[in-house]
Amino acid sequence: MDFDLTSEQQLIKQTIRQFVMEEVAPGAVERDRTKRFPVEIFKKLSELGMMGLPFSEEYGGGGADTTSFAIVVEELSKGCGSTGITYSAHISLGGAPLHLFGTEEQKQKYLTPICTGDSLGAFGLTEPNAGSDAGGTRTSAKEEHGEFIINGNKCFITNASYAKHLALTAITGEKDGQKEISAIIVPTNSEGFTIIDNYEKMGLNASNTTELVLEDVRVPVGNLLGKRGEGFKQFLITLDGGRIGIGAMAVGIAQGAYEKALTYAKERKQFGKSISSFQAVQFKLADMAMKIELARNMVYKAAWLKDQGRPFSKEAAMCKLYASEICMEVTNQAIQIHGGYGYMKEYQVERMMRDAKLLEIGEGTSEVQRMVISRLIGC
Repeated sequence: MDFDLTSEQQLIKQTIRQFVMEEVAPGAVERDRTKRFPVEIFKKLSELGMMGLPFSEEYGGGGADTTSFAIVVEELSKGCGSTGITYSAHISLGGAPLHLFGTEEQKQKYLTPICTGDSLGAFGLTEPNAGSDAGGTRTSAKEEHGEFIINGNKCFITNASYAKHLALTAITGEKDGQKEISAIIVPTNSEGFTIIDNYEKMGLNASNTTELVLEDVRVPVGNLLGKRGEGFKQFLITLDGGRIGIGAMAVGIAQGAYEKALTYAKERKQFGKSISSFQAVQFKLADMAMKIELARNMVYKAAWLKDQGRPFSKEAAMCKLYASEICMEVTNQAIQIHGGYGYMKEYQVERMMRDAKLLEIGEGTSEVQRMVISRLIGC
């Protein structure tokens, strides 16, 4: 077994780490306070060639692998969780379904702008009454005169305000008494398509989270993504890849909180010496370091399996579940080590804890991950 990163992966890590130090981390506190979306950061990521990192070069992508994608998500998230989730969703939810299921024409038309950064990637699955039960989709797409007429609502959709198009799920009919759910590519400037950005969130405040309202939105039937009736299956496959991104994001936020706690523990004096000399604090930091390392290895294994074309659903669910839960634990302990200062925004660990909570919910709650794992181990 070889745990070394390739020379390409090492270069990507060095590049993005430097970028985060200079461009992302310094404004994280202010962006969280003002809820300002980091448009300029994504313009610069486009210039670095990061926006289509794991996709084919023929569509403007970087031709890199999933591990490289995980590295970028981790490093961005260490500096700013909002930036990390924006990038992760752009790639794994916005670009991936087009790359996996799109026709050549659809890839040229819709994947290329995502790879070049002309459009952010977004993904329309969750509905007000269909969260974990994604099969409860109610959005409908009626075929008429060579068009789909789409009506419905989507909620908690990342990046939609900055996406020129997105794939979404809709009911296109019934088959054997079951909903026929298909995936359809919809331009966001379509008549009848409304994006509402007014959620008040606990964390990830600088990311874009929206509600979508579709009222008689018309798109050509040629905008069907993949096979008719396989939209639900396609989006489950998409979510498997997305869970690697959430796992990487959790590792990044946890790493950032751990590093701040370690630095603070070495500097903070109590009873005449640094609190890092107290065994109670040392054990907290040791556990934090150990769990982050385990989570990172799990993320990298899932990414490696994906790139080898091998089954990775179980490993993706495991890495997402474990990484998100230890991220909450690590950020909580980071606040505890900081004491009263940890409760103050300027020390940043409280923001990291608020950002971390979404990772136990988004792209399949912890409970859903346990259901997935249970099924895959044969329960």
